[in-house]
Parts: sequence; C-alpha cells; structure tokens
Amino acid sequence: MLRCNRRWIGQFLRGAALALAASAPWTALQAQDWPSRPIKLIVPHAPGGVTDVVARLVAQPLGEALKQQVLVENRPGATGLLGTELAAKAAPDGYTLLMYVDVNTMFPALVKKLQHDPVASFAPVTLLGRGSHALVAHPSLPVQTPAELIAYAKKHPRELSAALPGLGGPQWLAMEMLKDAAKIDVTAVPYKGGGQAVVDVVGGQVKLGLLGMAPVLPHIKAGKLRPIAVTGRTRSPALPEVPTLVESGFPGVEAAQWQSIVAPAGTPRAVITRLHEELLKIMRQQTVVERLASFGLDNATSASPEDLGRTMREEVARWPAIFKSLGVEPE
Repeated sequence: MLRCNRRWIGQFLRGAALALAASAPWTALQAQDWPSRPIKLIVPHAPGGVTDVVARLVAQPLGEALKQQVLVENRPGATGLLGTELAAKAAPDGYTLLMYVDVNTMFPALVKKLQHDPVASFAPVTLLGRGSHALVAHPSLPVQTPAELIAYAKKHPRELSAALPGLGGPQWLAMEMLKDAAKIDVTAVPYKGGGQAVVDVVGGQVKLGLLGMAPVLPHIKAGKLRPIAVTGRTRSPALPEVPTLVESGFPGVEAAQWQSIVAPAGTPRAVITRLHEELLKIMRQQTVVERLASFGLDNATSASPEDLGRTMREEVARWPAIFKSLGVEPE
C-alpha cells in the first residue's frame, strides 16, 4: 500500500509540474494580449477632489499609450473605503486599477474589521505625485495668518466649523492635530468628498476648510478663498507666500498628500511592469508636470513598483501611534 501511494504521489507531482509548465506560456500570452478591452480606474472619492483630478489627468494619455480607453469610475463613500474594497475584490486581470492615496494607509488605525489589507490586497504600480493640503478661510472670516486664526478661535469658542473632504482622512487628521496643539475648539464638518466641501466654503456656509490643494487653488486665485497655511513640511510652490503650520509654531502638525495607482493583488507582473513604464513616461510630460504644479502637486514617481510598496508599508506602520495620541481608537 505504501509503495502504491508513493507511486501515485510521484505521478501526481509530475502531472502538476507539467500543468504548471504548460500554463506559463499561456500566462505570458495573456499578458502580451493585454489590454484587449477598456480598463476601469476606480476613484474612491467624489468628483471634483484632488484624487479625481489626478485620475482624469493621467487616464487619457494612459489610454492612448495602451490603445484602450481608461475609464474613470467614481465610487465614493466612507472616506474612500467603499471604492477601495470594491477594487480589492476585483479580478486581478489588469482591467481594474485603483487610485490609492494617503488615507488608504490610515484605514487600519481607524477600522477594526477591514475587508481588505491595505498592503497585501494590492499590487503597487507607481506614485503619481506629492503635495500639501491647504487651510483656507472664507474672506468674511477676519483672519489671515495661523496666529490670527488661533486667536480668533480662542476668542470665539465653538463658533468656527471646518469643512473636510471626509472623516478620518489626512485633512481631518491635520485639523485634529492643529486643534490639539493650539488648544482650540473647531467643529469638523466632514463631506463625502472635496468638491462639495469647497463649494460650501466658497459660498460661506462654512467659514473654514482644510482641503486638497487642487480644488481650492482656482478659488484662491480668484479671491474667493483666503489661504491661511499649508500642511506640508515645506512651503508649496503653488503658494510660496503661504506659511506651513510647522513654521507657524506647530512642529508636529504635518500631513502631506500623495497619489498613486495600484491594481488588485495577483495582477500579472508583466501588466504591472507595462503600467509602471507607461505612467513614468506620462508623468514626465511637460503638460502633465505643469498641470500638476498648477494645483500644488509635484510629479514624483516610484523608481519601481516595489518602491511604492515600501511607502505603503511604512505609512501603514506610521499612523496607529499618531491616532492613539489623539485619543482615536479603531472602530
């Protein structure tokens, strides 16, 4: 009986090896044929925000390079969680991509029972750019600097509200860190995306906003919003006269924004490599560089998909201690 089992096991293993060898050329062939139909790029945030703007900026030239349409699909909800989980469950065939941003790495610090792993569920492709968020005010609010804002908030406790693109995201985190550092009371008003939040601050329904640079810059230039500070470590080239919160006396209050593209885990390596190569070419195009700069982002990219993977892991590890220091526990 033992000899029979050994013979059967040997035959099974040889058959499995032959099957794997036979499947390898098929997989390579499939990768060569890719793409043969339109590709979906999921934006897990509402139209009009910075992630949506960046996605639409790269979608057309990427489609032209791949000779297939890249269709931007907005799936907002839960500060990006709903669209992210949809992408995590998609087939790893190269026909679903995801705009993966800073807030994606914060989910483990905010949500106890995630339906995906922010690192293991995705195949990284490349970073698309970095920048700052902007603290802005409606012109009717009589403040022009961070110091004036802090003084006003202390003189008028519980009067100010701040529009944010969502609850638990980087803008919310920056506002909470500022409130904690400055000992001020400002009510957070989370929206389902940056677009409507900007509209309400421009309209004066909410006097203060901590928002993405892209959607607020046109309104700043038009005089409809007043920039108070930026949240990066250094000043933004798009607003060189506007101070950072760090230099304004709040060294711990820093939150950069970054944009990237990932695919579902298991997407063929040949597809990831092709996407990485094409996106790096696109991000070096002068028109893209200028467009990104016009709304406060650089054109930083990842030297390899693995570089983006390292960034994702480092960011996931960074946030729990910061949220805990603010008294925020996963729910």
